[in-house]
Amino acid sequence: MRIVIQRVSEASVKIDGKLKNAISIGFLVLLGIESEDTTVEADYLIQKLINLRIFSDSEGKMNLSLSDVKGDLLIVSQFTLHAATKKGNRPSYIKAARPEQAIPLYRYFIEKTKSNFEGKVLEGEFGADMKIALINDGPVTIFIDSKES
Repeated sequence: MRIVIQRVSEASVKIDGKLKNAISIGFLVLLGIESEDTTVEADYLIQKLINLRIFSDSEGKMNLSLSDVKGDLLIVSQFTLHAATKKGNRPSYIKAARPEQAIPLYRYFIEKTKSNFEGKVLEGEFGADMKIALINDGPVTIFIDSKES
């Protein structure tokens, strides 16, 4: 399982031109689920995500968590995080979980995050053609792979 965390001052997701969800200060999280992933990987990444200290304190050091700044989460499914690009020019997504496996893990990730984090936890729509807008604050972007921890 992989996540890309972008520290944002605002982020939103639209589907068919209509606003689905939006946050102000917080994290836009792109979530990629691999065919070998289980709730073990999800639990690990959820804890990393909600405790990650990448907001600036009064001295300008990245020392504050999402909870410290009263930020929110916008989580979007992103199977392309598992693109294999070594051969040729067309990415292969063979490692990405099929929807019948990925959807329950995605739902688990969302619900478990909601139960472990006091801020808002909003989401995109699994499998939808989404348009994501964000203002990356910093910019700060963190990539975490549960298998490379």
